[in-house]
Amino acid sequence: MSDMNRFIGGSPGSVLVRLLFLSLLVGAFMAFLDITPFGLIEGLYNWISSVLDLSLETVQEIGLWVLYGAVVVVPLWVLSRLFSRR
Repeated sequence: MSDMNRFIGGSPGSVLVRLLFLSLLVGAFMAFLDITPFGLIEGLYNWISSVLDLSLETVQEIGLWVLYGAVVVVPLWVLSRLFSRR
């Protein structure tokens, strides 16, 4: 078996026939579900964008929690350090 046949998984003719058949099945399935390739790409982009937005919103919210807590904790810590000196 040549390197090319080994790389593509068989003779070029048989690989082409298998790819055409699989493409027909996948295309029919996508048409049945009313899915387009552009719709898949757009959906993937929107999903990634929403995950990043969610992550950034979470980081911002946690940052606010830290800031709110620091407004109380840091002055108390400073006072405790000042009064613990003897």
